[in-house]
Amino acid sequence: MEQAAIAALVMVVSIVIMLALGFPIGLSIGAGAAAAVMVVLPFQQAMMTAAKRTFTGANSFSLLAIPFFVLAGNIMNNGGIAKRLIGCAQILAHKLPGSLAQTNIVANMLFGAISGSGVAAASAMGGILGPMEEEEGYAREFSAAVNIASGPTGMMIPPSNIMIVYSTVAGSVSIAALFMAGYVPGILWGVGCMILTGFMAHKRGYVSTEKYPFRQVLKTLWAGIPSLLLIVIVIGGILGGVFTATEGSAIAVVYSLVLSAVYRSIKMKDLPKILLASVKTTAVVEFLVCVSSIMSWVMSYAKIPQMISDAMLGISNNPIIILIIMNIILLLVGTFMDPTPAVLIFTPIFLPIVQSFGMHPVHFGLMMVMNLCVGTLTPPVGAILFAGCKIADVKIDQVIKTLLPFFGVVLVALLLVTYVPFLSLAIPNALKLITLPAGFNMFFVGG
Repeated sequence: MEQAAIAALVMVVSIVIMLALGFPIGLSIGAGAAAAVMVVLPFQQAMMTAAKRTFTGANSFSLLAIPFFVLAGNIMNNGGIAKRLIGCAQILAHKLPGSLAQTNIVANMLFGAISGSGVAAASAMGGILGPMEEEEGYAREFSAAVNIASGPTGMMIPPSNIMIVYSTVAGSVSIAALFMAGYVPGILWGVGCMILTGFMAHKRGYVSTEKYPFRQVLKTLWAGIPSLLLIVIVIGGILGGVFTATEGSAIAVVYSLVLSAVYRSIKMKDLPKILLASVKTTAVVEFLVCVSSIMSWVMSYAKIPQMISDAMLGISNNPIIILIIMNIILLLVGTFMDPTPAVLIFTPIFLPIVQSFGMHPVHFGLMMVMNLCVGTLTPPVGAILFAGCKIADVKIDQVIKTLLPFFGVVLVALLLVTYVPFLSLAIPNALKLITLPAGFNMFFVGG
């Protein structure tokens, strides 16, 4: 037991020191975990164990969906699909206060529902709508804040790469169930941003007088239907049992390529650049999964999850209090860690605790993903925050003040998702993707 404690200490200290020195998080986790393994095993056996755990971490059929969804998102981002989705969003939101900002939110939700990437959605929509909003007199920091705040909806509305990672770590959790569970929380986040944007736009005088003739409405919607059909094909095929989530991701690539060819928006010379960008993104995720598998072995050997569980249950056995503590921890973690490594590290620790008081793993997965999505909006590593500011050409300190009210809306949505299982489980339960125990309380997790 003493040896296990030393191994855990070596791992934690090594990771913290390497991160403080500026090493990449994947390398820090891998080196720290490998050092801890060498504390408890002879060198040769330790290297064999680390190699085996690395291979085991990557050896998952479900993880094959990630490179395909990443590639599909990059093709869409360069293939003219974003402009057509913006057209559809503009039709839906043009009568609301701050119509262009509202269009940005709806477009982020639509693009996220196709690409599965919050950064891709915020980059694509900010790049197109930002200049349009500036021409209409919108303050640049307001446009950027709206785009950034609504970007994470793409990480919750399926397909979602982070949900695939969670499914792999959590064990027997259906990807299809997680995908369906993400719709209501993702839409809740988006609608909350739309309501706040409406109030702020009305106060600032951003009122649109633009009208769309019925013929133009039909023409715009008709142009957007092929892009929107991707959602129906991929998600419908997964739900109908026609293909798995991994096969669906490959179909998304083929469909987006065909659509881009029809639109003539991607040339053959563009494909190597798109493929290389997709490989780089995938490599980062896969490497994190591999090294986190070594760390999971060390945590299991040192009984870290059990110790944390005992400590939390020692504070309180009330599910409401425990979930508040978890939310706080995940929100803090999300500010300095990307969602993928955070899911890989904290799922094995927190999932057994919440399962002990009857929380469904799909519900917990959505709570965790939503928490970590908040971190993408905050410094120092908020990917969507930095991408949105770069696209809008504004400084972070200019955006933060306008962004603060959105955090309030998002936190209210997070509390609702945390304590009301119905919001996450209603759709997968109705589609019979999950089986709930008799007497399960769908309306309050503490009940």
